[in-house]
Amino acid sequence: MDLAFLHPLYEQPGPWASVYVDTSRHTEDTPHERHLTAVALSRDLSGQGADDETCRAVRDALEELRHSPEPHGRALFARAGEVVLDPPLARPPGRGSALWAPLPHTTPLLELAGEDPVCVVAYIDRKGAAFELRSALGRQEAGSVAGRQWPVHRTTTSDWSERHFQLKVENTWEHNAAEIADALSVCQEETRADLLILVGEEREKPAVRERLPKRLHDLVVDAPHGAGSRLLDDDVERARAEHVRQRAERELERFLAARELDAEGRAGAVEGVPALVEAAREHRIDELLIRPDGPDAHLEVWIGEDPDQLAVRRSDLRVLGEQHAWPARADDALIRSAVATGAAALSVTPASEGEAPVGGMGALLRWT
Repeated sequence: MDLAFLHPLYEQPGPWASVYVDTSRHTEDTPHERHLTAVALSRDLSGQGADDETCRAVRDALEELRHSPEPHGRALFARAGEVVLDPPLARPPGRGSALWAPLPHTTPLLELAGEDPVCVVAYIDRKGAAFELRSALGRQEAGSVAGRQWPVHRTTTSDWSERHFQLKVENTWEHNAAEIADALSVCQEETRADLLILVGEEREKPAVRERLPKRLHDLVVDAPHGAGSRLLDDDVERARAEHVRQRAERELERFLAARELDAEGRAGAVEGVPALVEAAREHRIDELLIRPDGPDAHLEVWIGEDPDQLAVRRSDLRVLGEQHAWPARADDALIRSAVATGAAALSVTPASEGEAPVGGMGALLRWT
């Protein structure tokens, strides 16, 4: 997950209100339920010591979502009476939550807003194709291509003239398949889609796939059901979920390989809060790997005003020359450091069950 959009959260001092709200339910009672949620979450913040102005800003922002059609939810980060950032979520957060802390609680975004593969669904037939862009925020038309419209259907007779006609049909389809592949390639480049899902007859999909540039071959998935099937939406979601799982497993495999010592006794990956804190201070983290429910995520570390001011013990900050220190969750402190140094972060929860990284947090390093 590219963390650059979180920069506004670290340009101002805390404390911060971090709120996650579910907007996936849509019934006649939804506006009233969301009003009650707004009241409850703002009251929760107040009980944790948040100032009245920030509680009011959060409540007002949540009240504005009473009639929102958003399919999943929203995160709100507020301080000093102002909502600074309110990204939409790619997955429902379940029950709402509110936290008042020295740092924004951004770790849930790795699973709720990150790794949301965008895909182009290509509805293919022998005359052309229509493209649809799908993401966690819904779907929208993404263009179309019309090939040669005649002749496109085979005949069943066997005289010479009909065989000649069938050859023309094949030539028409080969031309149209190439046109569709070219248009789909352009669509992927413009949308930066992570997946290309082909919907059509079994004879049509391979012809398009074969004509796509090699760089796109690994992004292509065939839908097992056709355009009119009620199961197609399930096919798309399964493909997107599988993409997320495979990405997490690839990065976890990289991590496991990199933590092995090289010939000089150095590793390209670290795990455990002390090693991660040291790597963060030295700007060596290239990618954080986090299981948000891991035991190390909520361990307490100490932070100063700047992202570099991070330590396992408060006394360590004094050695670094920092006079002011606050306790913070380890995961949120490390994400702040990652944002400041341009590192990425990824939830490895979708990967296969395992013990790595130890404690639920690790990092691939920029240099060893």
